[in-house]
Amino acid sequence: MRSPTEFALPHVAAMHAYTPGLQPTEPGWIKLNTNECPYPPSPLAAAAIVAELTGQGEALRLYPNPKAAPLRKLVAHLHGHSLSEQNVLIGNGSDDVLNLLVRAFGGPDAPTAFTLPSYSLYPVLIAIQGGRAVPVPFDREMKLPVGALAATSARACFLTSPNAPTGVGFSNAEITELLSRFAGVLVLDETYAPFARENAVALLATHPRLIITRSLSKAQGLAGLRVGYCLAHPEIIDLLDSVRDSYNVNRLSQVAAAAALSDGSYYAAIIGKIIRTRDYWFGEYTQRGWFTYQSQANFLFTEPKNALGETGSAVVRSLYNFLLSRRILVRNFPNNPLTESFLRISVGTDEEMLQVNEVIDLWLSASLNL
Repeated sequence: MRSPTEFALPHVAAMHAYTPGLQPTEPGWIKLNTNECPYPPSPLAAAAIVAELTGQGEALRLYPNPKAAPLRKLVAHLHGHSLSEQNVLIGNGSDDVLNLLVRAFGGPDAPTAFTLPSYSLYPVLIAIQGGRAVPVPFDREMKLPVGALAATSARACFLTSPNAPTGVGFSNAEITELLSRFAGVLVLDETYAPFARENAVALLATHPRLIITRSLSKAQGLAGLRVGYCLAHPEIIDLLDSVRDSYNVNRLSQVAAAAALSDGSYYAAIIGKIIRTRDYWFGEYTQRGWFTYQSQANFLFTEPKNALGETGSAVVRSLYNFLLSRRILVRNFPNNPLTESFLRISVGTDEEMLQVNEVIDLWLSASLNL
């Protein structure tokens, strides 16, 4: 009897799925591996969900607003720069938006470029569409490879700024240069923009081939509700609407996202706290003699040294396992020569970061005694 998987499309059967960070289900972990917000979302978000559920669940019986139109209007208003709801599309997390973009612009005859290292979902989405991936590598300096990206024949290019996993941000001047030289659409993944010094929203007015994607998972603390969006020229939004699932964002996510986005002062305080914690520990890791990228995101990408001053994949794996044994989750990226000797540590609360530091000291003492 033939296996049912033999009927799958060959390119789907051969592909490898995206691997998310570990998600422990039991309590007691310090979870600094998926860049979630270490603080709770605005109380207005939970209140909006409760209000939506009044009336014995009547709201759950009805389909959500198919375009999340009120949320589109709010997002446009918050970003300003003469944007309207025609410039906004809401997704089931920014991953949904990225999927729609590949669906619209990628495929067997439409190569899609992205930088390496960056978000490892990009090649998976391209593979799902049977597309051709065109990876363009960074070097250790993390300078934007404008020439190499412009030289590709890609119809679309995905660029994460600030970059994941390094946290390095790219200036609007660099983005403008890339737009002037790259012939296709540029998808600027600004998932971590709330923690950065600059964002590219103002460039939308003069660059119709620019698409900006955002997430409410990081700064707004709504990872569990899955809400993201993109900002783009109305023609691009119309195109994405034509390939979007009809009701891609549920009612509760829509109202909670709107409530969270309306609570700007609450999130300004949270973002400020995360940035201060991030910058403090950047200084601490640098003082240890660990090379650490100057992050503009809510995480740090650092190259640990053991007590003998050694770096490398074996050293980082040792520290990763030592932290794991003490119920601390961070992330390592062993499949790329640039990243294999680094750990990415999400910015947690001050207490969590202190506990991580104490365990690092224990690891250094243990490695000295080996």
